[in-house]
Amino acid sequence: MKERDSERFESLSQVLPNTSNPAHMTQMAMANTGSSAAAPAGQDQLDRSKWLLDCPEPPSPWHELKSQVKESFLTKGKRFKSLQKQPLPKRIFSILQAIFPIFGWCRNYKLTMFKNDLMAGLTLASLCIPQSIGYATLAKLDPQYGLYTSVVPPLIYAMLGTSKEIAIGPVAVVSLLLSSMLQELIDPETDPLGYKKLVLTTTFFAGIFQASFGIFRLGFLVDFLSHAAIVGFMGGAAIVIGLQQLKGLLGITNFTTNTDIVSVLRAVWRSCHQQWSPHTFILGCSFLSFILITRFIGKKNKKLFWLPAIAPLISVVVSTLMVFLTKADEHGGVKTVRHIKGGLNPISINDLEFNTPHLGHIAKIGLIVAVVALAEAIAVGRSFAGIKGYRLDGNKEMVAIGFMNVLGSFTSCYAATGSFSRTAVNFAAGCETAMSNIVMAVTVFVALECLTRLLYYTPIAILASIILSALPGLIDINEAIHIWKIDKLDFLALIGAFFGVLFGSVEIGLLAAVVISFAKIILISIRPGIETLGRMPGTDIFADTDQYPMLVKTPGVLICRVKSALLCFANASSLEERIMRWINEEEGDENTKSKDERKILFVVLDMSNLMNVDTSGITALVELHNNLIQNGVELVVINPKWHVIHKLNQAKFVSKIGGKVYLTIGEALDACFGLKV
Repeated sequence: MKERDSERFESLSQVLPNTSNPAHMTQMAMANTGSSAAAPAGQDQLDRSKWLLDCPEPPSPWHELKSQVKESFLTKGKRFKSLQKQPLPKRIFSILQAIFPIFGWCRNYKLTMFKNDLMAGLTLASLCIPQSIGYATLAKLDPQYGLYTSVVPPLIYAMLGTSKEIAIGPVAVVSLLLSSMLQELIDPETDPLGYKKLVLTTTFFAGIFQASFGIFRLGFLVDFLSHAAIVGFMGGAAIVIGLQQLKGLLGITNFTTNTDIVSVLRAVWRSCHQQWSPHTFILGCSFLSFILITRFIGKKNKKLFWLPAIAPLISVVVSTLMVFLTKADEHGGVKTVRHIKGGLNPISINDLEFNTPHLGHIAKIGLIVAVVALAEAIAVGRSFAGIKGYRLDGNKEMVAIGFMNVLGSFTSCYAATGSFSRTAVNFAAGCETAMSNIVMAVTVFVALECLTRLLYYTPIAILASIILSALPGLIDINEAIHIWKIDKLDFLALIGAFFGVLFGSVEIGLLAAVVISFAKIILISIRPGIETLGRMPGTDIFADTDQYPMLVKTPGVLICRVKSALLCFANASSLEERIMRWINEEEGDENTKSKDERKILFVVLDMSNLMNVDTSGITALVELHNNLIQNGVELVVINPKWHVIHKLNQAKFVSKIGGKVYLTIGEALDACFGLKV
């Protein structure tokens, strides 16, 4: 037996440091034959193992949740305690500044900054007015509701928000969400008043959810829509929106209410064979080409950023004059906007419907709108904040967007959020603060008071062309290719959201995106990942032998590491099977070998990546230990985390393996072979 051990230790001396000395060889042999001799560091290792085994009981899930909630509000509590030492006026101002960030940047506001914000706000309004009217028609509302949504929400956001560049107002995707889901409850054509009430109630619920996410720090719920899912959803929604605008572009009267591509194309094909207006089509395509050409010029020459911004407004003015002068609405069949109600936003608190039988559906739609709107706004805000070099407070953003939608639902506004296209214009125009939103809101209010009568002859085709011109920015092909190159599972979520919206509905697309994202998380978390480890030559570092083929394996020891964060019923059995298969491969034909001739004496299982384990996982570890014992192999556990070691102790698994639990692989080899690695 001793001769066999001496031969094995000679092979060990080739791969482990400090093994060429005969004294070390003797020490190793004595350790393996049960001698009482110990390495000088043995007591230290024993102490460290006791620290690991005698750690206090980990906190319960309820205690962890309570600690997280307490931590969330602790910083605010400390801040308010520090305010108590300040004079009363300064204390009041600090509280107001914490609630309303506008008090912070107004202190250092200068005339030069206002000039930049004034130019940016006016440029923004020239783009916002025609887009808001178009998005209101997309939401199946009267045109003035889009303008209402560009007045009150931007003013509220300017007081509560932390982004300097984000432009608030109606957006295409949220408008599509509302129209596609709410028209299943009430037909906007037959009951426009009832439909409007549902839209306002949905906006109220969306605002409540958004504010709650910020107040209770539940922003992680927004992250359920991954970046890849948002890219796919936006791309699919852009195509659906574009196809629906064919109704206005072709002058079609009867059109499908479905949003899937098959139904829309069938409706277009049927209408083209029956009735459509060539004059409307030519007018819409002409101004669509004009807007796209100005956008191309603006991209080529950054100094002409204002040209694509005012192109939609120019299109509205010129087309309105053309229809008015030529009487194309009477003789050419060109459909126009007709009446737009002007004046300040009417109060709509009494229009909120809480006694409707559809309240549950409205709340569900409100939650979907809240998540999508927040995801878009925060993504837009963070991207431009990163360019300017300041940090965007995500929780304050959620509160600001939530309150602006709640108050907006009281003033005839539907769900608003940050628009990427208008934010890009605001940024290019040189905005300095959120004052540009205030300037834009005031300009839109003036338009509501004075200019709505002039929009009577505005062609519907122009609104369709304005919406169509904004859609290319929602389809990010380069980002889709980038996601494909980096992560195929992320690309699967992108494709699921894209085709779900395109061939199903908005809800199906969102559901597909969330399900695939969750499936990815679950797959990565519980995938039965395990890897064999070897030592980097000349170091005490152990790493994956597949990643680093030059690593040296330790004779007599199978070192493996669990890659999963959770050892549970879904992956526990495969862990056991994989280790036993590796041992059998190392041993060859195990039936022809006696226990004295076996190559593997120890299995060292590194649990440093394992965060938790359930009863199925513990059962699998017990079965693994029993199988190893039957084959003359001992199991050693490395660095189990707090919850893991606690459960292993409770299950008495540690005592079953003889207390062989160590902090590092080096300490485990030292204890097993009496050698300091």
